[in-house]
Amino acid sequence: MKDAARYDRQIPLFGEEGQRRLARSTALVVGAGGLGSAVSVYLAVAGVGRIVVVDGDVVEVSNLNRQILHWPEDLGRPKAASAADTLRGLNPEVEVEEVPLFADGRNLPGLVAKADAVVDALDNFSSRHLLNGAALDADVPLFHGAISGLDGQATTIIPGATPCLRCIFPRPPPEEKVPALGATCGVIGSIQATEVVKHLTGLGASLAGRLLLWDGLRGGATRSPWRGTPAARTAADEESFK
Repeated sequence: MKDAARYDRQIPLFGEEGQRRLARSTALVVGAGGLGSAVSVYLAVAGVGRIVVVDGDVVEVSNLNRQILHWPEDLGRPKAASAADTLRGLNPEVEVEEVPLFADGRNLPGLVAKADAVVDALDNFSSRHLLNGAALDADVPLFHGAISGLDGQATTIIPGATPCLRCIFPRPPPEEKVPALGATCGVIGSIQATEVVKHLTGLGASLAGRLLLWDGLRGGATRSPWRGTPAARTAADEESFK
């Protein structure tokens, strides 16, 4: 650790070896929007050694109510570049790689294969299912999150041990523009970041096999167990990667 004092308040949770594990780890964050902002910020300040941010979009003014990686002066810039600059500013110890591409069946396998944890910070299930397939193939844990308005959900998928994302959501819901509150992205993104840190350090019990549902309007959360055969690549996944 270059600067142990930076992590003084979290090292008691998982020890110096846990902090070193974080520093040796690579997290792939697919999506630099509302969820990706919250997840990336907390992974960076926690000291995850390498963060790869994937997003092919550019910053628009309508993003600024929730996408805290981006500032008004970033309007028109690639989100991946804007995100990388912010994360480097938050923690210069962290290596940040920007990938200004939309995630697809061609680039995801190579990106996922180099990661220790894959974060689903996407905004549509078609792309999520592609990411799910790549994570299964590479045997890398996938940390899913999604929001709509004041509601959100999160789960942790361990290939070979838990149902996969397509197992849980076999049919993608219709793609539509959903309302998004920045604070909801913060809640779910923080849960995803916590799950990643727990996984990388071996701390506590994860959401593996359980779906957490956040009801922001009523201020409560429930956890639903998912039962089924551990994940394997489906015919639909195979077709989407051709």
